[in-house]
Amino acid sequence: MSFEKYRLGPEDEMDFLPIIPLNESEQEDTNGIEIPTEIALLPLRNTVLFPGVVLPITVGRDKSIKAVTDAYKADKLIGVVAQKDSSVEDPEVKDLEQVGTVAKIVKQIKMPDGGTTIIIQGKNRINIDSIITEDPYFKAKISRLEEEEAPVESDFDAYVANIKDLATEIIQLSPNIPTEASIILKNIENPSFLIHFISSNLNTDIKEKQKLLELNNIRQRADLLMQLLQKELQFAQLKNKVTTKTRTELDKQQKEYFLQQQLKSIKEELGGDTNLQEIKQMQKKAETKKWPAAARELFKKGIEKLERMHPTTPDYSVVYNHLDLMLDLPWEDYTADQYDLKKSRKTLDIDHFGMQKIKERILEYLAVLKLKGDMKSPILCFVGPPGIGKTSLGRSIASAIGRKYVRLSLGGLHDESEIRGHRKTYIGAMPGRILQSLRKVKSSNPVMILDEIDKVGNDFRGDPSSALLEVLDPEQNHTFYDNYLELEYDLSKVLFIATANNIQNIQPALRDRLEVIELSGYAVEEKVEIARQHLLPRQKELHGLKSSNFKMNDKVLERIIQDYTRESGVRELDRQIASVMRFQAKELAFKGKLKATVTVDDIEKILGKPRYSNEIYKTANMPGVAVGLAWTYVGGDILFIETSLSDGKGELKLTGNLGNVMKESATTALTYLQSNANKYPIDRTLFEKKNIHIHVPEGAVPKDGPSAGITMMTAIASALTGKKVKPFLAMTGEITLRGQVLPVGGIKEKVLAAKRAGLREIILCWQNEKDVLEIDSDFIKGINFHYVKVMNQVLELALV
Repeated sequence: MSFEKYRLGPEDEMDFLPIIPLNESEQEDTNGIEIPTEIALLPLRNTVLFPGVVLPITVGRDKSIKAVTDAYKADKLIGVVAQKDSSVEDPEVKDLEQVGTVAKIVKQIKMPDGGTTIIIQGKNRINIDSIITEDPYFKAKISRLEEEEAPVESDFDAYVANIKDLATEIIQLSPNIPTEASIILKNIENPSFLIHFISSNLNTDIKEKQKLLELNNIRQRADLLMQLLQKELQFAQLKNKVTTKTRTELDKQQKEYFLQQQLKSIKEELGGDTNLQEIKQMQKKAETKKWPAAARELFKKGIEKLERMHPTTPDYSVVYNHLDLMLDLPWEDYTADQYDLKKSRKTLDIDHFGMQKIKERILEYLAVLKLKGDMKSPILCFVGPPGIGKTSLGRSIASAIGRKYVRLSLGGLHDESEIRGHRKTYIGAMPGRILQSLRKVKSSNPVMILDEIDKVGNDFRGDPSSALLEVLDPEQNHTFYDNYLELEYDLSKVLFIATANNIQNIQPALRDRLEVIELSGYAVEEKVEIARQHLLPRQKELHGLKSSNFKMNDKVLERIIQDYTRESGVRELDRQIASVMRFQAKELAFKGKLKATVTVDDIEKILGKPRYSNEIYKTANMPGVAVGLAWTYVGGDILFIETSLSDGKGELKLTGNLGNVMKESATTALTYLQSNANKYPIDRTLFEKKNIHIHVPEGAVPKDGPSAGITMMTAIASALTGKKVKPFLAMTGEITLRGQVLPVGGIKEKVLAAKRAGLREIILCWQNEKDVLEIDSDFIKGINFHYVKVMNQVLELALV
C-alpha cells in the first residue's frame, strides 16, 4: 500500500501526493456524466487512474500541457491512459493501453518553472476505439465502459470484508502509511469504490493495476485484488521482521552507549574517569623517565593508541600492560659500584671461607672499573660440586661491589620464550625472565645469577640455551631483543654469573662465551672453619639456642666431618649439625640447662654409630686389590679395583657397571703386561691358562673414564705376581700401550677424597704436580706424593 507522497523521477506527468477519495455520493453520480465520443488523451507513466480517485499530477511535456490547457478551457474532461512502457519519453499510439479513465480536471496550477500541476478526478472507465489525431496531442474516439452493479450475495460481502482486513493489516505493518488511512477504509461502503481506492494505492506492478482496471466483472476484480493484497501482506510481514531485528540490535547498541555515557558522567562526578587518570599518571611518570629515544617514541605511540581505545576492548589491556612494562623497566637506571677494594675483600672473606681464585677475579674486575670508569661486565661461570656455595657466593659478590642481586633458576627450563618472552599478541603473553628480573630489582646493572645453567633442557618449544647465546655474549647483549617488549635492551652492564655442576652438559657454543672458574671441594680443615664461622652460629639461631653458651670444639666438628659425611660441599655437614642442635634444644626444654661442651662421646650418642670408616683401608689386602681415585660431579671418591684369577683359557671378564673407556683401559693394561711379562716376574703361561676377572665394587653406580688405567694394571700385576699392593696407597692416571703414564683431571677432589679416607701415599703422573701445588699445603699434610712417568715406576712403588 502506498499512501505516502512519492516522486517517480524526472517524469513529465507525474509527481503525486497522497490519493484522496471523494465523497461516495459524488462517486455514484459519475455514471450520470455526459462523456463525449471524442476526447483529448493524457498519457501517464508509472500509474493507473481509477474511477472516483483524485490524483495530483505535474505535467511537463508540451503535448500534454496543450491537451490539459485545451480541455480545461472546454468541458474540463480529459482521457487518462497509462503507457505500456514507462521508460518511453515520447509515446506513440502503440505505446498506449487500450483501456483508460475519463477524468475531470478539478484544478490547474501554473508552476514558476514553466510546468503545470493539475488535480484530476477519475470519472468512468473508457475504451479507446481509435486515435483520430496525434498532433498537437493525442485525440481519440472512445466508448464508455459501464460499471457492474455490486452483487448482493453474502459471499461477496465476505470478499469486501476480507479486502478491508487485509488492507488494514498492511497499513498497521507499514510505518510509513498514516494510521488515518485505516479509518478512511472503514468508512468506505461502496464495494466498487473500495476496490478502486485500494487498487490505486496498491504497491504493485503497473501491469497488475492495468489488469484490475480492464476487468469488467467486479467479482473477478475483487478476487485479483485479494491475491495481490495477500502477496503484499507477506512482503510487509517479512520487511517488518527484518526491521524489528535490526531495530533490536540498534536499540541494544544505543542502550550500551547510553549506559556508558551515564557511567562516564558518574565517574566524572566521583573525581574523573579512572582509566583517564591512569593514562595521565603514566604520561607524568614517562616525563621523568630516563630511557633511550626509541623507547620514548614507542611509548608515545602506545599512549596515543590507548587514549583512542575504549577500556572494554580486548586490546586495551594488551597495550596497557606493554606500556606498564616499559615504565617499570630500569632502562638507564644504575646503582653506584663500591670501589673500596679492601672493604670488598673483607665482605667476601666474611661471607665465604677460601675460594681465593674467585675473590681475586672479582677484585680485578672492580679494580679495572675503578680505573677506567666503564667496562663490559664479564660472563663468569662457577663450576664445581654441589653444596660448596656457588649460588650464595653470587649474593656475596653483589654485596661486596654494592649492586643489587637477582637469581634466575634455569634448572629444567625448556621453553625459549622464558628467556626471550612471548609476542604480546598471544593470550597470557609475558616478557622473558631476564627482563622480569630487571623489572623486579629496578636496576640495569645487578649481579644476576644464572643458576644450574648445565641443566637447561630443550624440546619442540625451542632451545633456551641457544637463546642464552645472545644474553651471554658481551658483543651482542647491549642490543638484547625481547619479543614482548619489541625493543632492544642493554644488558652489557649486568654482571652475569652462571653456576654449573658439570661443564660438559653445557652447549659448546654457550660454553665458549663463559669465563669458567672451577671450584673444587673443601678439605677437612676448610670444613671445620666453615662450620665454626658460619654453620654453627646459623643453626644455633634457627633452633633458638643463640643465647646458650655451649661449645663444640674443632675435634668434635672433625669427627662429624670424617665419620658422618662423605661430600665435597657442606650440606650434609649442615644437616648433621642441625641434628645436634635439635638434640640440644630437646635437652634444654626437658632439663632447663645444657652441658658447657659437646664432646666426641656425645656426638656418637646423638648421631648414632659412625656411617663411614677408614678401617677398610688399614686391613691387609689380598693380592690383586688396588685403590684408585675417581672424580664425580659431587666431588672426589675412593675406588677399589679387585682382580681375581681362575682356571680357563686366558679370557678377560669385566664387571661393576663400567663404561667403554674404562673397559678399554683394562684391555690396554692386560696387553701391556702380556707384551712386557719378561720385565716383571710374570709367568707367560698364566695368560693362556688363567681367566682374569676385574671387578669394581658398588656395581649399581656407573663408572667411566681413563683415570683408573694405572690402578687396573697394578691390580692385574698384583694378582699375576702374587704380590700385595702397599696399604694406604692410592693412585690415578691414564696408561698407554708403551707403558707411559698420562695426566688426568679432578686432582684436587681426588686428593681431598684420599685425605678424607685416611690414605697416606698417592701415585700421580708427573704432569699433575702443578695441580697438587695449587692445593693449600695445610690441607694435604701427611700425604706423600709420588710422581711417575712410566709404568715401571708405578709397579716398583705399589707392589710390596
